[in-house]
Amino acid sequence: MNIRLDLMIPELFLFCWAIVVLTADLFFIKEKKNILLYMSQFGFLAAAALVIFTPTGPYEMAFKWMFINDPFASFFKIVILLAGFMAVSSSYEAVQKSIEHKGEFFGLVIMSAVGMMFLVSSGELVSLYVALELSTIPLFILTAFQKRYLKSSEAGLKYLILGAFSSALLLYGISFMYGMTGTTVLIAGSINILQYSNSMHFGLVMALALVVAGLGFKLALVPFHMWAPDVYEGAPTPITSYLSVASKAAGLGALVRIIYGFFTVGTASDYWGLLIAILAAMAMIVGNVAAILQSNIKRMLAYSSIAQAGYILVGFVAASQLGLSGISIYIFAYLFANMGAFAVVVAVGHKLNSDKIEDYAGMARRSPLIAGSMTVFLLSLAGIPPTAGFIAKYKVFMAAIENGTLLWLVMIAVATTVVSIFYYARVIKEMFITEREVAANPEGRWILSSPITIAILVGLLGTLIIGIFPQPFLELASTVTQSFVY
Repeated sequence: MNIRLDLMIPELFLFCWAIVVLTADLFFIKEKKNILLYMSQFGFLAAAALVIFTPTGPYEMAFKWMFINDPFASFFKIVILLAGFMAVSSSYEAVQKSIEHKGEFFGLVIMSAVGMMFLVSSGELVSLYVALELSTIPLFILTAFQKRYLKSSEAGLKYLILGAFSSALLLYGISFMYGMTGTTVLIAGSINILQYSNSMHFGLVMALALVVAGLGFKLALVPFHMWAPDVYEGAPTPITSYLSVASKAAGLGALVRIIYGFFTVGTASDYWGLLIAILAAMAMIVGNVAAILQSNIKRMLAYSSIAQAGYILVGFVAASQLGLSGISIYIFAYLFANMGAFAVVVAVGHKLNSDKIEDYAGMARRSPLIAGSMTVFLLSLAGIPPTAGFIAKYKVFMAAIENGTLLWLVMIAVATTVVSIFYYARVIKEMFITEREVAANPEGRWILSSPITIAILVGLLGTLIIGIFPQPFLELASTVTQSFVY
């Protein structure tokens, strides 16, 4: 057995760092516990640097096929770690105001990231499921972390119940996959399918449906999305942002591993494309239409996140090199725009103690940085040039058009993109045009803390640089395609 611990250095480091943060909490007095935030920031950045310097290739694997460190895994690990860095950076105000157990808070965020990193590197079903649980269980706790806040407790309970249900569905699907092929290794299972696919028809279709349902929860796809609005609203806002990006990236990575590595051969290959395309269409329609009706910005961004998952799956269904590079650049662009938008929500919520969209009125006068940055983030989520979101949408749409059979899905995507502009523009209108007494601020212009300013600026720079100079990032995303054979 090829025990290659050198391939796991980023994960092992981050796991140990989580323990260091938890332990360090015991030695700092209450006034000094902000050091834990800076330690967490360092941990995420150091782990990202280790990912870059860890050996990467299509055949770099440990424990046979249980752990794969290919370009696909490395790319998604960078996304997860950057999301973690921006989440802890934007948590400064929340930690100061309402988070009591700071060491546990940051330790759980880091531990969840470790699970997500193992998840996108898993080439074997049991290790994939264990990694999924390692990433999800800390998130259950973090969602309900503000235990004196009723909505946070409610959100944590809903997330726990539905998360357990989705895990059961995924595990049941995995049992079908093992029963049909006699192995839990994805590549070995696909080889067995090629040999005996005629006798596996029903079992493979059942496995496909159950796996997509289980991972559809992680991606908040319709009809597995019912948890998202309440959880996004009730959870601490930095955790909401982390859920919307890191958890979605990890779930997408697992879905790509299983579908492209297992279900693209045999009889199930005739079904998965249509199934994913229907889920993508439902997510785009339901997410965008429901977002129009929201008055709470966290709930609006929750439904927006559902719609964004649909756009990502447009490139996924294309099942081509262009499609895979498209979803990679999309998740990268989505990282900066969505994490940046939630950082703004954290800052505004701390100042006004409100998440209502109408309370953003006059924001341009009180904080040009917040208003300008939020405008860029929302335009990127809508896919307006010259932002990263435009490049991302263009790539996934072109991949679907190149496929030839997905024009109907592209038409739905374009139509719902137009719909999304309405509710994104509503927030921009409130910030720059609308003036209300409720939004009056006797303290004048706002001064933001350094950590949350860093989170906003990282999101702003990432969104604009990818949109204006996309070529290096497109080339980076294209390296992901080396991990799969078409």
